[in-house]
Amino acid sequence: MSTRTKWMILAPLGLLLFSFGLTVLSEAAHQRRIGEPTQVWVVLGLYSLALINGGLIMFGEALRFRILLDVRRETRRSMRQLLRKVNLKASNSKTKSGKKAKSPTKTD
Repeated sequence: MSTRTKWMILAPLGLLLFSFGLTVLSEAAHQRRIGEPTQVWVVLGLYSLALINGGLIMFGEALRFRILLDVRRETRRSMRQLLRKVNLKASNSKTKSGKKAKSPTKTD
């Protein structure tokens, strides 16, 4: 699976999981407020904690993949620019060396 695909899958899923965890947390708080047994709201709270942390981890991985994409793009761009400069200097030094460049269509 490509890095771009991983980023496009993990980012929304991480946000969705995080949001669902917050919803479960609010339900656990509601259960506590209305006087449900401790076991009920503690289990819901722990479940919400797992969902929130899982969502944050997934979103963090998605950010890592996005940064990797950006770094690769910038590296390729700078390598192309450097290669153009090197090729330009090499072609300029060949023509300035005192000899005329031969025409590729002329034959002796």
